[in-house]
Amino acid sequence: MLRASGLHGDFDREMTHPPSDPAVPLKGLLAVRVRALRQAQKLSRRALSERSGVSPRYLAQLEAGAGNISITLLQKIAVALEVPVQGLLSDDTPEDHEVQRIGQLYLDAPEAVQRKVRQLLAAQNPAALRSGRICLIGLRGAGKSTLGRMASEALHLPFVELNRRIEDETGMPVAEVIALYGQDGYRRMEAQAISRVVAAHDRLILAVAGGLVAEETTYQQVLEQFHTIWLQASPAEHMQRVRAQGDLRPMEGNPAAMQQLKSLLQARVPLYERAEARVDTSNKTVNASLNDLIKVIAAGGFLQRSSG
Repeated sequence: MLRASGLHGDFDREMTHPPSDPAVPLKGLLAVRVRALRQAQKLSRRALSERSGVSPRYLAQLEAGAGNISITLLQKIAVALEVPVQGLLSDDTPEDHEVQRIGQLYLDAPEAVQRKVRQLLAAQNPAALRSGRICLIGLRGAGKSTLGRMASEALHLPFVELNRRIEDETGMPVAEVIALYGQDGYRRMEAQAISRVVAAHDRLILAVAGGLVAEETTYQQVLEQFHTIWLQASPAEHMQRVRAQGDLRPMEGNPAAMQQLKSLLQARVPLYERAEARVDTSNKTVNASLNDLIKVIAAGGFLQRSSG
């Protein structure tokens, strides 16, 4: 008779299907996180107990998803595991925290150490550090500025001309920078500017001065962090394009300028040949060279995201 009562019927149903404990998902998450962090640091439960001052019994209950949750004890466990309390409630893996620590160590390291790290990583996955960044190299007059700007517009990428960036940062033309700081000082600024470009852009097209390839350390940095494309042209076209830009200095008062240009190009060919790809702009219209450049970028997968 009592079971026929609506009140007792509800009571029976509640006893058969008790309301869920809202803390259960939290306990489960804590159990997984504490166990994973402890194991990632190769700590036994007893070792964590000694480090945190929390009893092994409580740790066992915590990792089983049982027992009451104490903020005070959680704080002790977090300190022992070297994570913030919120790290025990995060879905991140222990590896995520390790990556963050390594990343901070890299940022705090001097450039020489960072360079060694990049070299080691590049050897493991050469495309990973370059993915999305393209650098155009070649002698002056090859079309780096013109084609770089046009390709960036066609591909919806930022375009940076390194010499212009240095001029903007120093407030003076490159010629004055070299006169004031010397060639060595200019090369240091060049390397620093490249580092800032890399830090600011995951995807872009960069055009650099023709002589950058002669600075081994800086060129190696470019090869590691950019897909490099050599824009190639004949010596006569190099000279013609420079003069067409209004710069008569290469020929003025120097009848041997063409021979010097040929010798310079010949000396740098082995350096330019280290690029991943090349585009020959000789005897071609700007639009034809642009199409060739875009095809090379697509064929090389230079803008594809690296899978790591």
